[in-house]
Amino acid sequence: MEKEQFYYDNKIVKMFLWATILWGVVGMLVGLLVALLFVFPGLLEFAGADNAISWLSFGRLRPLHTNAVIFAFVGNGIFLGVYYSTQRLLKARMFNDVLSRIHFWGWQAIIVAAAITLPLGLTSSKEYAELEWPIDIAVVLIWVVFGINLIGTILKRRQRHIYVAIWFYIATLVTIAVLYIFNNLEMPVSAFKSYSVYSGVQDALVQWWYGHNAVAFFLTTPILGLMYYFVPKVANRPVYSYRLSIIHFWTLIFLYIWAGPHHLLYTALPEWAQNLGTVFSVMLIFPSWGGMINGLLTLRGAWDKVRENPVLKFFVVAITGYGMATFEGPMLSFKNLNAIGHYTDWIVGHVHIGALAWNGFMIAGIVYWLAEKLWKTPLYSRKLANTHFWLGTLGILFYAIPLYVAGFTQAFMWKQFNPDGTLVYGNFLETVTQVIPMYAMRAIGGTLYLTGFILLAINVIKTAKAGSTVEDELAEAAPLKKISGQRVAGEGFHTWLERKTVLFTILTTVAILIGGLVEIVPLILVKSNIPTIESVKPYTPLELEGRDIYIREGCNNCHSQMIRPFRSEVERYGEYSKAGEYVYDFPFLWGSRRTGPDVHRVGGKYNDNWHFNHMMDPRSTSPGSIMPRYSWLLKNDMNASNLESKMKGLVTLGVPYTAEDISGAKQALLAQAKEIEGNLRQDPEFVKNYGSSNIQNKEIVALIAYLQRLGTDIKANTTALK
Repeated sequence: MEKEQFYYDNKIVKMFLWATILWGVVGMLVGLLVALLFVFPGLLEFAGADNAISWLSFGRLRPLHTNAVIFAFVGNGIFLGVYYSTQRLLKARMFNDVLSRIHFWGWQAIIVAAAITLPLGLTSSKEYAELEWPIDIAVVLIWVVFGINLIGTILKRRQRHIYVAIWFYIATLVTIAVLYIFNNLEMPVSAFKSYSVYSGVQDALVQWWYGHNAVAFFLTTPILGLMYYFVPKVANRPVYSYRLSIIHFWTLIFLYIWAGPHHLLYTALPEWAQNLGTVFSVMLIFPSWGGMINGLLTLRGAWDKVRENPVLKFFVVAITGYGMATFEGPMLSFKNLNAIGHYTDWIVGHVHIGALAWNGFMIAGIVYWLAEKLWKTPLYSRKLANTHFWLGTLGILFYAIPLYVAGFTQAFMWKQFNPDGTLVYGNFLETVTQVIPMYAMRAIGGTLYLTGFILLAINVIKTAKAGSTVEDELAEAAPLKKISGQRVAGEGFHTWLERKTVLFTILTTVAILIGGLVEIVPLILVKSNIPTIESVKPYTPLELEGRDIYIREGCNNCHSQMIRPFRSEVERYGEYSKAGEYVYDFPFLWGSRRTGPDVHRVGGKYNDNWHFNHMMDPRSTSPGSIMPRYSWLLKNDMNASNLESKMKGLVTLGVPYTAEDISGAKQALLAQAKEIEGNLRQDPEFVKNYGSSNIQNKEIVALIAYLQRLGTDIKANTTALK
């Protein structure tokens, strides 16, 4: 059959390559700044302690770092690899050049929007899903553009059977669409403010169904697809086992979607949901290690190349990091290990093994290899690439190992009792100051890793300058001849399925939907899963404003609101948390780590002046604290202009505010604020420092009201369940 000539679109690949490098440097730099704030809390207080800059506080920079690394760096790295490999695997140019450009510039615009809004405190607070509703809509639209371009390319392909890498791209496309839409269903109440349509326990399950599977289907399945393409290409070896790749794919996508509840063990989530998460998480080790084995054994007969080729060095460490992270994840889903690890820095170390080794090194190897292919010239300096490899590897070790040590230190200190039954370390700060040397080592590791990546940027820039500027690459392939939909002689079932791409996509969608439906639908529809508590009432208008300020400042990045039923936690914090306490929490704020103590029972524990002083200067009430100052809360007036629309939106979501509550909201807010100001003025020091200043309309008052409400709806050992 006569072959057709066509051109691969290399320009779009180069665009994503430069974006990957740019956002990699930015995301890692912000991460290093965040790491340094643990060691030097006042590092970014350029304007002085009394004039701290709100958008440089830890609570706002931390989500900026995670979003920059996940969606900007890794996201662009994924699209880089997908756009390059898809064209060559399918023997076709991308479906539409205009869609390719819309996808690229739309994705960059979303990243810039995130980089602006997150430091401004415009956040939904849900981990890895902090972007507010207008940006969420943009993400979905651009994802649809990407989907049309990918599926269109598959349908016009000149290669009959779709290769394993394409399977993983399809799974990524459909699953991220499902996860992102359902987790980000929100009730907008203003241009950049919304409330999750789920509350409390339901919101927690949906969020970690998304959160865990954002790791699974954004940070894992597309990278596995890239592994299946680039590792054989660079090593010049076939994939070790086609049969193993089939088992790996289908078992992974079916099992992964169930595992989210293992982030919520020992919480107020119903026991049945926790147990489902544990069972499927443990099973995940088998397909995950199947993928690792398939990747590493692809290098059989080519290990001599690893010594010489820096790209293969990056791939080997990346796949090994994947194996380590996917062994650790199932182990952490065992309740006895989860009781030690959850809320500690062990989890942060675990996550960064995946991010730095698996994602970071895989993308670095791809960038180096593509630099030679795209600019048709040898890499500027292999020595520089090898230096990057060793700096990055040392950086990973210096980052992760101290955090493992910190995690175990925290867990054992939190749980240690004296013979008389009191906590050995009753002051939470004792556990914070103990691990600061580990935080310093983590910052050193981050510096090494960032330095290595900057070397990559220099190396690629030099390579591009020395190479060709040709944007399109001539290729040829025979057009695809139509054959019967029936299986032909000698064709296995899966081989047949690989040419039935619509059916393949449908089966993939069914596989990922089963787990989500089984876990989430009963929790939302069966009321007995979340017993209500009669004494739990909606937040007052001032408390609602304070909660939104708490969310804006990212306080839940460091403070949990979930006391687990452990002797040590009940002794330290108070009565363990009940599912019914969170029914009016839109969104939930259980947190995922404790840099500071849990605050679910903080209401009434300290007086208003303590909270005021703690926010203005944490070291004044808590010597050794690494919490930032929030001096702007005393300067900023409360903006209650959207108060009524917020309450009306919450009524739509099921919060029982009456018409009288809403019409009298501003008066109620002022009355409670005036009462708090009166409490503050009982302290002579407050009067001395702030004189006759009117602070009842300041944001600090609203935040104090919210903190004083936390955990006060029930008494210890409440029986007020109905």
